[in-house]
Amino acid sequence: MKTSTEIISAADLIGEQKAIEYIARAGFDAWDFSMFSMCDYDWDKKTAILTNHPLSSPNYLAFARKLKQTGLDNGIVCNQSHAPFPSCSAKVRSYFKRAIECTAEAGGSICVIHPDNGKSAQENAEMYLELLPFAKECGVRIAAENMWDWDKEKNCSVFAACATSESFLEHLNLVHDDYLVACLDIGHAEMRGSGSGAVQMIHRLGSHLAALHIHDNDRLHDSHQIPFSMDIDFSSVVKALKETGYQGYFTLEADQYLSQYTADTVFSGIKKLSESARKLAEMFEAE
Repeated sequence: MKTSTEIISAADLIGEQKAIEYIARAGFDAWDFSMFSMCDYDWDKKTAILTNHPLSSPNYLAFARKLKQTGLDNGIVCNQSHAPFPSCSAKVRSYFKRAIECTAEAGGSICVIHPDNGKSAQENAEMYLELLPFAKECGVRIAAENMWDWDKEKNCSVFAACATSESFLEHLNLVHDDYLVACLDIGHAEMRGSGSGAVQMIHRLGSHLAALHIHDNDRLHDSHQIPFSMDIDFSSVVKALKETGYQGYFTLEADQYLSQYTADTVFSGIKKLSESARKLAEMFEAE
């Protein structure tokens, strides 16, 4: 079982190239191309904001190629990516094809694109169907992800697109194409009030499941912490993945964990993330 982790949390401190170098040095097999810097989203004003990041420039493909080479020079590959979000913004959606293109250029085979939280499975299916011809040209599969919303009065997560097994499968079945697959966010699935639970979703998604976002939480909040630090039972999660024949990477998305580190100390945090990912991989291999 090979391991990977997102790069954006480290890149915010040290830049993408150095983040990939550190991820390789820490022992990961691959890197997850986080592309949130293509455009920022102001959640208060509900509007997308252009950035001066290379991914927003006309030379975005050259930047993706540079990151690919950085990985190869350090002995690791890009296994998957994450497009900007939220999908409710038309401006953000206008970057989805660019994200798919950058995924291919970086060597990744899967691009995670969130469904629109508040839209029906049919409406989200139409969005994915519009993107699929381009994705196929690029040789990149699109992965939908299980989402959540928050009820401030109840102080808990509530249903959003793909949050349950039934909703996720409805999205996939409406599109009915091998180029739309599932990325199961383990933390989202375990949030009481919205998800169906990771184990149940793993079994129900079966062969549709091609990618993971792995992180820990208190089973209430979307904490994005290092595995084995909070309340998720990873032994049952790994067992379910083994039982269903999961063949993808173990990709961490514990981005909030690295927020406690600085540019000078972040490597030690990445090293701890790698150790947690390797522990998960060894659990999988021992099943």
